Amino acid sequence: MPRAVTLIRSAALSDVAEYAYAATAPAEARLIFLAGSCPLNEDGSTAAVGDYAGQAAKALENMETALAAAGAGLEDVISTRVLVASTRQEDLVTAWQVVRDAFGDHDVPSTLLGVTVLGYHDQLVEIEGVAAVLDS
Repeated sequence: MPRAVTLIRSAALSDVAEYAYAATAPAEARLIFLAGSCPLNEDGSTAAVGDYAGQAAKALENMETALAAAGAGLEDVISTRVLVASTRQEDLVTAWQVVRDAFGDHDVPSTLLGVTVLGYHDQLVEIEGVAAVLDS
């Protein structure tokens, strides 16, 4: 099945970043705007309390569920924003590594942010995304 997302790289930019610097989708692509994916269990409780990696994994699991409901998967994501409730860079990197590993070679443009607080009790991680699919 053809994919809508094309990742763009530039030799004029640093290769230190573990993601493409831009991405495109053709005009005929259907865009899917995801709400921030939170590390919530089905009963509404926060998963992996105190664990940045565990919360990132649960948020990704929930993102994949939302994507599937929209007829898409991680390979259709065109960009992400990873929010981490911490002032410590190592906590951001811990959450980021889980996200990075989940996307593998589909290293979409991404922003990693440290924030003061997130919306749910004991929440440390939230992941936003946009996806693009070609409906045939």
